[in-house]
Amino acid sequence: MRVPTHTSSLLRPRDRDALRTELRKVAATSIVPVVFGGEVHDGTLHLDEFVGTYTDGLRGLAVSESSGLGGHVVARRNPAAVHDYGRARTITHHYDGPVLAEGLCSVLAVPVVVRGNSRAVMYAAIRERVRLGDRIADVMMQAGRRLANEIAIRDEVDRRVELLDAAAAEAPAPGGADAEQIRDVHAELRSLAQTVDDPALQEQLRALSDRLAGVGADGTDRPAPSVALSPREVDVLSHAALGCSNVVIAERLSVKPETVKSYLRSAMSKLDAHSRREAVVSARRLGLLP
Repeated sequence: MRVPTHTSSLLRPRDRDALRTELRKVAATSIVPVVFGGEVHDGTLHLDEFVGTYTDGLRGLAVSESSGLGGHVVARRNPAAVHDYGRARTITHHYDGPVLAEGLCSVLAVPVVVRGNSRAVMYAAIRERVRLGDRIADVMMQAGRRLANEIAIRDEVDRRVELLDAAAAEAPAPGGADAEQIRDVHAELRSLAQTVDDPALQEQLRALSDRLAGVGADGTDRPAPSVALSPREVDVLSHAALGCSNVVIAERLSVKPETVKSYLRSAMSKLDAHSRREAVVSARRLGLLP
């Protein structure tokens, strides 16, 4: 069974879009007038997302590791704040020009840390010399955790797709252990789709799993299925195909066992099957499962 290579680069949306979404969520709370941030690449923070700024002085700024407030949190992987940016003694002042031109005084920087690495930084700032409140810190920390979780999920999807590409490149024997691995990846992609908040990424995860299901054991494309199952019905069947019990399926999909039973009954009815095994066999024959 072969799956086209280089799928991960096509699957993964830009992390910058997820960063922008989180910044806008913070801005929508109206508890802080300025929020901005950027991704970290090779230890350098690149500022490219802004809400509430007056100038373009910070746009495109590359912040080196350990320099300024942003570089400081990239290196230490912990949040940090200053209450009078221009006079702060805890940071370097390489970027005073654009920061002070924007009128920013009190600034909080929160690193987005994934598996021990800073992947982005999110800032909250006000134009007064006052301490940032706990509510602002809490909202920013929550946003940082959500973004870190989103990036971690995307990383895991990429890792699994790369493993799948490597297995396909070795031309495994049809129906052997590698076929089971592909079925396992298919089921896990369906599970991952339930854990992300980004509708576009969720749809792309399901589309990739559908591509796995639509390729026959001989490497040829199967015809379009004549039975339409809902995404949730496919989710449940993909795990049933691995031998998972209803309780395990419910845990993996974050639903109740009764809900799993309902989806199974519906799928079995559509597939004219009298057992979950018959339903799985039928779904595979129709190209709905790998």
